[in-house]
Amino acid sequence: MSNITKLFVNSTKNFSRSFSRKTVDPSFLKITPETKITTLPNGIRVATEQTYGEVASVGVWVDSGSVYETEKNNGVAHFLEHMIFKGTAKRPTPQSIETEIENMGGSLNAFTSREHSAYYMKVLKDNVPNAVDILSDILQNSKFETSLIEQERDTILSENDYIQSKEDEVVFDQLHAAAFQGSALGRTILGPVENIKSITREQIQDFINENYTGDRLVISAAGAVNHEQLVEQVKEKFSNVKISDVSKEQKRSAITNDFVGSELRVRDDEQPLVHFAVAVRALSWTDPDYFVLELIQTMIGNWNRGIAAGKNIASNLGEIVATEDLAESYSTFFTCYQDTGLFGNYGVCQPERVDDLVAEMLKEWQRIATCCNKNEVERNKQKLLATTLMQYDGTSKVCEGIGRQILTLGRRISPLETYQRINEITVADVQRVASNLLRDVSPAVTVIGPTANWPDYNMLKGWTRFRVSHTGFKYLDCNTYLPTKPRLDTLMESKKAPSEKLIPNEKPKPIKKPK
Repeated sequence: MSNITKLFVNSTKNFSRSFSRKTVDPSFLKITPETKITTLPNGIRVATEQTYGEVASVGVWVDSGSVYETEKNNGVAHFLEHMIFKGTAKRPTPQSIETEIENMGGSLNAFTSREHSAYYMKVLKDNVPNAVDILSDILQNSKFETSLIEQERDTILSENDYIQSKEDEVVFDQLHAAAFQGSALGRTILGPVENIKSITREQIQDFINENYTGDRLVISAAGAVNHEQLVEQVKEKFSNVKISDVSKEQKRSAITNDFVGSELRVRDDEQPLVHFAVAVRALSWTDPDYFVLELIQTMIGNWNRGIAAGKNIASNLGEIVATEDLAESYSTFFTCYQDTGLFGNYGVCQPERVDDLVAEMLKEWQRIATCCNKNEVERNKQKLLATTLMQYDGTSKVCEGIGRQILTLGRRISPLETYQRINEITVADVQRVASNLLRDVSPAVTVIGPTANWPDYNMLKGWTRFRVSHTGFKYLDCNTYLPTKPRLDTLMESKKAPSEKLIPNEKPKPIKKPK
């Protein structure tokens, strides 16, 4: 009997599993570095978390990515990322920049996403002023020589060819194009080939002048760094950066974010496997239910054939996929943007199993929305706590977290507040959010490979309307529930002391005196 047939018959699987509840002691989370934030007259925000040690990470985080491009210059933000290291008047060649960084034992990296760009360094504490000088120099004084632009054009074209050979990259680019049709969010980060071949020095310079303004820059640092000293260094080195005449809100208001339920198939029978993504509109960075949806992502989980747990995985969907040999791998993704997001599953499987795999994925969505239990919610809360709190460990992770949160939330969320928000999630919260986002929806779907066995879109949409329970499957009544928690850009106040509030149903154990 196929898994699709199982959607219409009774389920006897027991979803309850026992687990050992050993939660985090919140008293330790209060002993964390203070996040200091200073806003300079030109709008640049300097944010630091100082810790003991010999190493510091310093970065410039820019509220600018491919969403601020047009169809004509799509790809210029990524092109700029490549050209930013090609030389300035003070450091005339790429080799001079690399040599200076290597001589101080540091590293320099960068990335461009749809909404943000970042340039960050890791150095010894005595070299923090040098790092600030290098970052300010390449961001304000890059020469963008025409000859180097032509050389880098070939590099980016080769990078584009490599990305087009990766099925997962293609699927997610197509997913954005299908879900955000007519929006800048639907365009790729690298841009089309014709743009890569035609981007000019003037376009690069215009983009940096328009978007790299003080009100959209955050200088973040973590580790062995003094906040007051860094503020003075940034004041000196970034003094020429101006505030934009047009606010970020005005720029962003012109960008549409309408989600379109749609399907995009690319049939290629020469490929051995089917690669696909099924997604729904998700939450923004500031949504009160952000951590609830992250918990749902953790509950659905990820799986691949190389995983050590094999069939003994905590995820219910992972166990089914492994036991019934439905896929080569699957993952659950949650991608946030300023005012929207994407949530769904990505899968890789044999062509003859693709309909069963999709059916099980959507069945799991409905099960979480209707009959997930307290045990699995609590177990996955501990898993989410572990993975989230690990992001506060290490100067690079902390520096990235500070920059991203200041750009998206306007503030830094402390480890204690993260613990509080995750620990307070209930089964009702999970079912409410899953019901709102995952049931009775028109998903965006992209699939490439041998797609002959891919289910009809209307059938796939219908699978989001069934109620999963221990007695069978019924059509859902679609109700609306509103979040009751504060937004993430608003500080969450605790009504009780952490030791009282954060470990429910547990009494403190007496401390044994040493003999």
